[in-house]
Amino acid sequence: MKNKELEIIINNKLNTNFSIQDYIPNGLQIEGKKYIKNIIMGVSACQKLLDIAVKFKADAIIVHHGYFWNNESLIIKGSKKKRIFTILKNNINLYSWHLPLDINHKIGNNIYLSKILDINFKGKINPFVFYGYLKNKISIKEFLFIIKNKLNRTPLHFGENAPKKIYKIAWCSGAGQKFLEEVINYNIDVFITGEVSEMNFHIANENKIHFISAGHHATEKGGVIMLGNWLKKKFKLNANFINIPNPV
Repeated sequence: MKNKELEIIINNKLNTNFSIQDYIPNGLQIEGKKYIKNIIMGVSACQKLLDIAVKFKADAIIVHHGYFWNNESLIIKGSKKKRIFTILKNNINLYSWHLPLDINHKIGNNIYLSKILDINFKGKINPFVFYGYLKNKISIKEFLFIIKNKLNRTPLHFGENAPKKIYKIAWCSGAGQKFLEEVINYNIDVFITGEVSEMNFHIANENKIHFISAGHHATEKGGVIMLGNWLKKKFKLNANFINIPNPV
């Protein structure tokens, strides 16, 4: 498949023509060889992922966190220089899809979380926060155990005087902690996101809601995994997800 054809196909699949302003360019960020067969999928375009891509002779790398972020320095030196040099030297295409890969209903981080945590997705509180219901009411202790097993990471949890049995769940992959106060208005039992801020502790406790920080990286693996599986099945591309562990 041609590199620019792949960009168009994924843009269409993820419906990137929406009005939400992103923090990063989506699509083909660094152009490499014209034809693509072997693809390495990952969460972030770190040096370890690039080195693995070189080792496996990848034609392309597809990530959730790419380069050229808003307010990022335009100067190319240090780690940034090494990363870009590795990509250009090996003629690899670098693609990145950020918010489109968070909020898509069929292939994305949020919908992946609903599937592995067995939450019946019902709708959105805002473009980034999904909500839904468990099949049955369960204890928060049981739910935390499920999250730990599915995401392979012990979540941070607090929720003083929050319901012992939970049913209605809201979630936002990555850094969604700023949405906690908005979520509270929807009678949610549990809010799951990747990161946490100091103020979340008091706000959650004062409003009797469970807050779970399950890890930025851990909550954002699913989108690229689903996208890679779709590319394999639909286009017979050799797309392989590589997990570079990140405790954050």
